[in-house]
Amino acid sequence: MNTFLTDDFLLDTETAKALYHAYAAKMPIADYHCHIDPKDIWEDRRFENITQIWLGGDHYKWRLMRSNGVEEKYITGDASDWEKFEKFAQTLPRAIGNPMYHWCHLELKNYFGYTGVLNGETAREVWELCNDKLQHDPAMSARGLILGSNVAMVGTTDDPCSDLIWHEKLAADNSFPVQVCPSFRPDPAVNLHKPGFAAYLEQLEKTTGRTIATVDDVRAALSDRIAFFDAHGCRSADHGLDYVMCREVSDEAATAAMNKARAGEPITREEAEGYQTAVILHCAREYRKLGWVMQLHFSCMRNPNSRMMAQLGPDTGFDCIAVTDSCAATYRLMDALEREGNLPKTVLYSLNPADNEWIDTLLGAFQGPETAGKIQHGSAWWFNDNKTGMTEQLTSLANLSVLGNFIGMLTDSRSLLSYARHEYFRRVLCSLLGRWVENGEYPRDMITLGGLVQDICFNNAKRYFNL
Repeated sequence: MNTFLTDDFLLDTETAKALYHAYAAKMPIADYHCHIDPKDIWEDRRFENITQIWLGGDHYKWRLMRSNGVEEKYITGDASDWEKFEKFAQTLPRAIGNPMYHWCHLELKNYFGYTGVLNGETAREVWELCNDKLQHDPAMSARGLILGSNVAMVGTTDDPCSDLIWHEKLAADNSFPVQVCPSFRPDPAVNLHKPGFAAYLEQLEKTTGRTIATVDDVRAALSDRIAFFDAHGCRSADHGLDYVMCREVSDEAATAAMNKARAGEPITREEAEGYQTAVILHCAREYRKLGWVMQLHFSCMRNPNSRMMAQLGPDTGFDCIAVTDSCAATYRLMDALEREGNLPKTVLYSLNPADNEWIDTLLGAFQGPETAGKIQHGSAWWFNDNKTGMTEQLTSLANLSVLGNFIGMLTDSRSLLSYARHEYFRRVLCSLLGRWVENGEYPRDMITLGGLVQDICFNNAKRYFNL
């Protein structure tokens, strides 16, 4: 029987152990999609206690606590930080099989040197140990945690109207060697069917100094902001879509839909899709000109619990996997751009693992010689970044495309301790490759295998995002 969380955690063959320890573990991290606040990095934020850095904003943990019957006051409410931590500690032992159990203990081990098990009985011990280190260890600041995790690049998520002041300050700070790159997230200007669209266009007008009366005005305003982001080191855009759409309509029709939404009038799905397609196609063309990566996230049902949405707002842990018909539209969208020679490097993430195979076959239909792996199947995302989800995504990608060109893992997290997820991914990757080798499905050529592992862990992302 294996002991919990040894140095060989998840590494079930000798080949896996050799690949991880000799090749994967030492590679830097390119965390090209996350939700860390660049202000925290600039100010080198310190945290008073483990709850602030571990539970604050972490809807993964909040979901576990709710599923364990914990009252909301101990999750997002006015309970003390100690009470919230204690409730989480009592919850965690119940989450056997959940990646959160593994991540939490990896984080406690890697950042705090705690090799025990967190539960209700050990909660006070862990609380005091972690808090003492957070308060007194100079390396436990925002910058210290990033540097200590061997992070080479942080890709934040930024609103088009942002002034990017914290990125500007960080870029001018030669004392901090990590690239902190903004990522362009134009969702509020794209998703006209969602609350806040009218107010956002007013904000976009103020930011750009442009009057927005037509869809072409939206295009021009977003082009201004894309140029601004590019001047501040942006390399990527993120689009969060309910589903992928491609409904090409006239500018007049797209403008009419936009104005109806601005006026608060109901719009049809077809009207929304026409406007969204017009804006997304324009943005994609701009990304292509600048060599950016376009990331499309889809098949997420956001905020289905209307009562809790009204109480707590978005991004609080109530989202879920959606079953969408994005397949045909994604092909059409890619084809529309390919016909023009305007298809940018693109990463496709579906929250529904049932989409793995069609995504992986799509990759082969739109690749190009200018970039190996130009079209990517993004890493197992959100509800799929567990051992099973990662293994299924990697296996599907290997079966149907070229695994060696994969750009690897991201955290998609608001926590500075979440870099342990990269370790988790690397262990899963090495375990999978090790089994294939020891089953006779691939030669035990450690030079080739080691290079492939290092590429997936870091080198491919470095090349892909022009780091």
